[in-house]
Amino acid sequence: MLSGCSQYSSSPGSVAFHNLTAKYNAYYIARFETELAERAMHKAYQDNYNQILPILMPLDSTLGISVRPQLENAIKKASIVAEKHQNSKWLDDSYTLIGKDRLYLGQYDDGVEALRYVFANGRDEDDKNTALIWLMRAYTQKGDYDNALDVAEYLRQQPLTKEATRDFYLAKAAVHQQQGEYLTAVAILEQAFPLLKRSPEKARLHYVAGQLYDRIGQYALAADHYRDVARNRPTYDLSFYAGMNSLQNRVLLDPKVDLTDVGFDKMLRDRKNNDLRDRIYYTMGLLAERRGRYPEAVGFLQKSVQVARANPEQIPYTYLELARINYDRLEDYETAQAYYDSALVTLPQQAEQYRIVSDRKKALDEFVTQISIVRTEDSLQALAQMNPAALERKLDAIIEEQEEEKRQLLLKAQEALAASNRPSASDIGTPFISGSERRWELYDPVMVNQGRVEFRRLWGNRPLEDNWRRANKENASFTASAQNPNLNAAVVPPENDLGLKAETTLAKGSEAWVTRRNGLLKNVPISEAAFSTSEKREEDALYRLGKIYRFDLKEPEKAVTTFTRLLKDFPKTAYREEIYYLIYLSLDENNKNRPLWKEKLLAEFPNSSYARLLNQAQLAQDDKGGTLGGGFAAKTYDSIYKLYTAGNYSEALAQVENALAQYRENPLVDKFALLRIFLVGKVRGRDAYLQAINEFIRLYPDSSLLPRVQEMLEVTGRASTRR
Repeated sequence: MLSGCSQYSSSPGSVAFHNLTAKYNAYYIARFETELAERAMHKAYQDNYNQILPILMPLDSTLGISVRPQLENAIKKASIVAEKHQNSKWLDDSYTLIGKDRLYLGQYDDGVEALRYVFANGRDEDDKNTALIWLMRAYTQKGDYDNALDVAEYLRQQPLTKEATRDFYLAKAAVHQQQGEYLTAVAILEQAFPLLKRSPEKARLHYVAGQLYDRIGQYALAADHYRDVARNRPTYDLSFYAGMNSLQNRVLLDPKVDLTDVGFDKMLRDRKNNDLRDRIYYTMGLLAERRGRYPEAVGFLQKSVQVARANPEQIPYTYLELARINYDRLEDYETAQAYYDSALVTLPQQAEQYRIVSDRKKALDEFVTQISIVRTEDSLQALAQMNPAALERKLDAIIEEQEEEKRQLLLKAQEALAASNRPSASDIGTPFISGSERRWELYDPVMVNQGRVEFRRLWGNRPLEDNWRRANKENASFTASAQNPNLNAAVVPPENDLGLKAETTLAKGSEAWVTRRNGLLKNVPISEAAFSTSEKREEDALYRLGKIYRFDLKEPEKAVTTFTRLLKDFPKTAYREEIYYLIYLSLDENNKNRPLWKEKLLAEFPNSSYARLLNQAQLAQDDKGGTLGGGFAAKTYDSIYKLYTAGNYSEALAQVENALAQYRENPLVDKFALLRIFLVGKVRGRDAYLQAINEFIRLYPDSSLLPRVQEMLEVTGRASTRR
């Protein structure tokens, strides 16, 4: 009798006994504990509506920490089936459950091993397919998309149950979403909707589909899905955000829609939206921008920041929109730089925009420095060319304007002081009020960021030092403000601390006034030597600006404009040969002027390294099969490497980036990419160096140089840890 009940027996009685015992003594409890943990994790997971929502909840171990006891208990119970009920039909289900739970706990290798075991040894095809769907999710979470798609191709050929088909579509759509293939992802997602029941989860997937259609420019299809959200029992927040996105699409699809009739006023008055008012103003700002009303858009977005205390997650994305409008639409680069800086303070590092924003902000830091030099030197040179009487009148006008600005600052400060001493009804119940007193402003990240932006708007990017307002410093202190990039920005009053005391106002013609004017006059390059020095500073700044446009900001048209101005203002500049080359590369291939710049370079500098590069490019297509022993790719590499060993890093970096584009089909492309890593580290610093390493790993996974690059990444990481 005992041998008949063995877990290794295949007799009907033994199998029936172990099926019953496994299901109700182990598997049922394990599945129940897992379902409780999953519900808790879904409840704890917070969607970020500023990003495209993931189709499936990430397998994030941080979510599993709070439910670790339930998951570990589920693993323990499911393991009983594997230990004591080998002949049970619930064995495959138990291993799949163990794999899922280990993935939830972040035990990736153990989870994948359990799921693979089901595929290799499972007795039921449906159970094997379920395990493979979870294996797809595990591969996707780790970014192993090739293996995930291999599993998907296998499953596509299997007969799946309705439930497995639904899960398969969602898992495959998630793979393509993670890879940025939004059209494919939403096409697969469309196939899953008929298999989904009306539920909040289906509402959320309709919202994701709307976001994906938005991203690929299919606004009408996106609007259909946003409407479907309301038909599937959405949460209030999901319904609200779907409505906001639907309004944006309505304006895009019908340019005649009057923004005042959309219903924003009603939404702002609705008490249920008190915590979402920032998002309403944010949407109003986006719609105003799309209508070309940029100052109005900036006003709405600034209002969004002001009312965002209950929703701080929205703030960095509002700052990003403010930065983008100031950069792209208003071309107010200093203000854009300040907004990018504020966005980086609060933007999560895992956000998809973080690296792009970080790179743009670093580029703008240098950009603002150079453009300020250009504006300042232009202004000073214009002043230097005036006759003495006109120059004196101009300096007097500048002082008058500065005194008026001081009075306005005093008035604003007095108003702000009065407002801070007067309790506001809107502050009641906010976390910034304690009894009848306001919380100190420096504890409020919104106000801190607003102050940073306003400071940079008025003063530029000032170093942290004493007496930073003083003007008797180097010429770099003449940073032009974002609002006054004109002659007045070129001079700063000496010993002017712009204090807020009314008695500091100067009287025109007084001794202090004359002293101030004489101080300003010292900064004007009146002598021939000073004027030449000013011109050299402007020439160098224009050259750097053009390269920033070309390589960092990826704006070739503005790079060409800047380089052209440099050649016009300084026709004998020492940068001519490089500028000819960069203009040639920056112009579109169909531009009729492009060959002219090549001819100009070859005619004036036939023996330069840039001329050799252009000659080699003519034959690059014939060199695709070249090897290190010969061919133009090898010669180009050698010439760039010589520049590197000679310490001419900037020129070498420019040439290696162009060579990567020319020889992308050449076997030496990974060697160019490795050399680029070293050059980026020399020219652009540690962060750009790490980014270049990661780009190499992503773009050249089969390169024989990959182990060396990975070792470089590990060494850099260890150095960072020690630091």
